[in-house]
Amino acid sequence: MTHRLELLLIALLITMFAGCGATSLAPDYSQPSDWANLPETPSQPLDVFYVYPTIYGEASPKNMDLTRQDLRAVVQNLLTSQAGVFLPSANLYAPYYRQMSMAALDPSKDMYQNPYFQIGAQDVFRAFHYYLEHHNNGRPFILAGHSQGSMVLIDLIRKRFNDPALRKQLVAAYLIGYSVTAEDIKKYPWFTPATGPADTGVIISYNTQAPGTTGSPVLLDGATCINPLNWKADATPADKALNLGAVFYDNHGKLIKDVPGYCGATVNPKTGALETTPPEKVDVGSFPEGVYHRFDYPFFYRNLQDNVKTRCNAYLKRAGGRN
Repeated sequence: MTHRLELLLIALLITMFAGCGATSLAPDYSQPSDWANLPETPSQPLDVFYVYPTIYGEASPKNMDLTRQDLRAVVQNLLTSQAGVFLPSANLYAPYYRQMSMAALDPSKDMYQNPYFQIGAQDVFRAFHYYLEHHNNGRPFILAGHSQGSMVLIDLIRKRFNDPALRKQLVAAYLIGYSVTAEDIKKYPWFTPATGPADTGVIISYNTQAPGTTGSPVLLDGATCINPLNWKADATPADKALNLGAVFYDNHGKLIKDVPGYCGATVNPKTGALETTPPEKVDVGSFPEGVYHRFDYPFFYRNLQDNVKTRCNAYLKRAGGRN
């Protein structure tokens, strides 16, 4: 089956499901109200295009209703608790999208082919196209997401980044909380995993869990992983002394605590997991015990923030821009 035919079939399925009341009206990205964040006057030489994680879990409808102000408020909080790692270095562009409900997730199947997932993915694809056409103005950009947001961006990179011009603009893609696999790298050679703190045009991906944990729905076979404390992709352990600060926010975006030296981390080369032992019991939500999916950003917040600055400076220096 050709790629074009696959896209046509997916579009047909989306239309059928949407006609059955699966989702709300498609967002119009020419309207600022359909962006969670849209800078009026970009002040940084680089951008970040951020896609939020799964926040919607109800059984019906199967896709997030973008008219719900309570869900929009959750996204706004994530602009601090996750996308805040990019804000000191880049202009933030973040579209609202009709993500698939957590109730529709089925890790036993290829979720990229799920028509409900594709409703949200196609929203983001249109938002990214609109961003490039109307807002980017040729600036370098970061792609950033978490969980379902990272899934959507993986799908976007698979389908769009065979374009050398787009790859040239890419500073890095922070695809955290889902798996970029060895199969992805084999099938899509433009997926290049990061191997250090300052390489550019690369993928940064990891899934956090306790040593010996099994059953994570986001950690797939062959997952790539880099350690956000020492920026190594091997089993070299990173002591907690390297942790510049774990940062925790409440559900309203209010800072709870900022803790340097919170935890160390080690890549498990066999499973592709980023293993850590936090100094306190944390609420893993609906995930299996020991799967610290909710804390992929918080545990390593300051290190991510510092690394974004490092990669942005490296990109600008290599491109002959200011540093």
